[in-house]
Amino acid sequence: MSSSLTVAIIAKECRPGFVKTRLSPLLTPNEAAELAAASLADTIEFVSAIPATRRILFFDGIPPQGAKRLGFEVLPQPSGGLDQRLGFLFDEMTGPSLMIGMDTPQVTIQDLAGPLTGWEKSIDCWFGPAIDGGFWALAMKEPDGSVIRGVEMSQPDTGQQQRSRLVDAGLQVRDLSTLRDFDHVEDIDEIASSIPGSRTEKVWSAMRSHLSARADS
Repeated sequence: MSSSLTVAIIAKECRPGFVKTRLSPLLTPNEAAELAAASLADTIEFVSAIPATRRILFFDGIPPQGAKRLGFEVLPQPSGGLDQRLGFLFDEMTGPSLMIGMDTPQVTIQDLAGPLTGWEKSIDCWFGPAIDGGFWALAMKEPDGSVIRGVEMSQPDTGQQQRSRLVDAGLQVRDLSTLRDFDHVEDIDEIASSIPGSRTEKVWSAMRSHLSARADS
């Protein structure tokens, strides 16, 4: 694996009512926050094991304790829409750089084999599409936030828009695995079951029991 890589996680504070609000009302705000915290912890642990010259936690809110101890630089997110914030992040990074989200804790080394094993001269970007139409990862050999600003985020075709922007800029793009992220309760079963023993799986397993008990009462 190449160690000449910056890896950034975009994340937000796992505070009730602030994170994963689309998981309610099936989950309470506290439960949604607990699940988000587990997913973020699994993602941080995964990224901390990737050989990299720089690790960034691009964070909205108060970051979790221990991130700096694991070698992460905490970079506060600026104000503005998600496209503006991601543009800021990619303008802050230099050299081959990879951004992933906090809600695909099932990601594996194999899913990121392209950007982790080096960059052929013919490849400028690696793009990770999400099942819901967004994207879970984006890597650029030469980071440029201008190719992200203006993309409509949280839309069914956000991923298509972003990939088209890269291609229209003359960049050579290769696709990563298509992954499911969790913005809805129905996504969580599949994600959690694919990573047995993870924090996400343990939290969701306990939470399902509570949900069943609530449904039966």
